[in-house]
Amino acid sequence: MNKKMKLRMPLLAAGAIGLGGLGMGAALVAPQAAFASTPTTYQATLNPLNNAQGASGQVTLVLNGSQATITEHVSGLAATFDGKPYPHVQHIHINAQGVCPPPSADVDHDGVISTTEGLPFYGPIGTSLTLTGSTSPAAGTDLATMPKGSSFNYNRTITLDSATLSSLEAGKAVVVVHGLDPSTLSAKAQSEKSDIVPTLPLAATSPALCGPLVANQVSFTPSGAASTGGGSTSNVQDVALFVAGGALVVGGATVLAARKFRGLGSKA
Repeated sequence: MNKKMKLRMPLLAAGAIGLGGLGMGAALVAPQAAFASTPTTYQATLNPLNNAQGASGQVTLVLNGSQATITEHVSGLAATFDGKPYPHVQHIHINAQGVCPPPSADVDHDGVISTTEGLPFYGPIGTSLTLTGSTSPAAGTDLATMPKGSSFNYNRTITLDSATLSSLEAGKAVVVVHGLDPSTLSAKAQSEKSDIVPTLPLAATSPALCGPLVANQVSFTPSGAASTGGGSTSNVQDVALFVAGGALVVGGATVLAARKFRGLGSKA
């Protein structure tokens, strides 16, 4: 290998290192973009309302764009209605306070918080959690498409409308499962008709379970966060600056080597 070829080798190596450093920077920054597109998970613990003692439930909603995959398990609800499995209408309620109603919501003092008495707290129907067909608010009282019985598992992927999406992201979406055992209600409440479907008794459409949907808090704190501000973007910026600095150093070394090469070449 002659002198000129020997001198070219460090230049080639330096260039390769510089390109490799830039490639490493792209590889390190790329996961941040991938992380930003990760689906968001929301969860709700369903607690009993209106003497629905022993009833409980859990809901998980995984949101990817406008597509929501909803998984739910409910148990301890009223089992039968007119001798048949009890149809429990259920919905995501939106655009109110994003909470379940307290006992004081029973403004007519019949011992039952009706659906409309709960509206100031959980809001109107945004999405109906039907088994099949439409999920619009209009399907909210379609008994034929709702889960039935004292316990059930629900799993469906649906498209959420803009109103439900906005309420969900604002922390104001609440899952409500309706349908009470009439025998647990006061005599006055047992004689009353539903406030939303007058052909049904009050028990059939009054809320039995309720729970706000809350986003899971997933955070990543890089080591040395105290000195970088601790933000998720500060780590990426530090990496980018480090790579850029490394590229400048390598570039400077390459220029110096090139000048030396030219000086030696002129002497050869």
